[in-house]
Amino acid sequence: MNLRDLRYLVALAELRHFGRAADACHVSQPTLSTQIKKLEDELGVSLVERAPRHVMLTPAGHDIAARARRVLAEVEQMRETARRTSDPEAGSVRIGFFPTLGPYLLPHVVPRIRARFPRLELLLVEEKTEVVLHLLRDGKLDAAVLALPLHDDWLETEFLFEEPFMLAVPEGHPLAGQRNLRLAELSDQHLLLLEEGHCLRDQALAVCSLAGAGEKEGFRATSLETLRQMVAAGVGVTLLPMLAVKPPVSPSENIRLLEFGNPPPTRRLALAWRKSSAMGGFLHQLADVLRDLPPGLLDPPKQTSAAARGKRRAGA
Repeated sequence: MNLRDLRYLVALAELRHFGRAADACHVSQPTLSTQIKKLEDELGVSLVERAPRHVMLTPAGHDIAARARRVLAEVEQMRETARRTSDPEAGSVRIGFFPTLGPYLLPHVVPRIRARFPRLELLLVEEKTEVVLHLLRDGKLDAAVLALPLHDDWLETEFLFEEPFMLAVPEGHPLAGQRNLRLAELSDQHLLLLEEGHCLRDQALAVCSLAGAGEKEGFRATSLETLRQMVAAGVGVTLLPMLAVKPPVSPSENIRLLEFGNPPPTRRLALAWRKSSAMGGFLHQLADVLRDLPPGLLDPPKQTSAAARGKRRAGA
């Protein structure tokens, strides 16, 4: 048994196809198939159910592939320990973000990370939270910025900041003129929300529960930008995270952003990594940089009324 054979098994477990697994491992299909068979002979169990067009792992195959992932992750940690010992602030770091955070946070933090760690190669991955956690657990990511709470006991977390929400409503909406909005004022509203799998959906549902609000039936958006456009079209109202309404994001026409009174609903964000990671010391330093946001970034944006915008365009 060797690490190469374990990589073949993990690739086959993930891709469920001998040809695609062989391509991913940069070997021929007969080579991969032969090595998987040798691994089965050595272990004395069948790992794979072979069918003409489909590959399934046996129960033993599932268990051994999961253990192989952990072994390969630990080997990578050995290499990372050696790299970090010789130069703690060089090399590459793979960081995951979820879609309703990454595009809005990264423009503010990437320049600061590059300034603080000029020899560091940043590899950024954007996926839904469940996928990010899976990649992190399997060693395919070194760390991730995720929303708290996180209940996985294999994770180390360091709190970064608390991001307020604002209510986005169409121009002319009954709430459009409100200041210091109270949660109770949402009690008769039905909010536009994202589809299942987005953590922002769960966060918005938690706010809805506190406010006595509901979800608008018959529509679930695939992205935050779709939600924004649906509000601009007058379809309904939604919650937007503060970073998603600040430059470099352009102000949206026909939308009013309403600030909540204290305390506003928020989401708490943290940097997370495996407790077994060899990069813990460095990741604490990275968390300090991620936490150091530009002044005023989490404050509500200044807005102008529709009439004022019209006058400004006419004057131009």
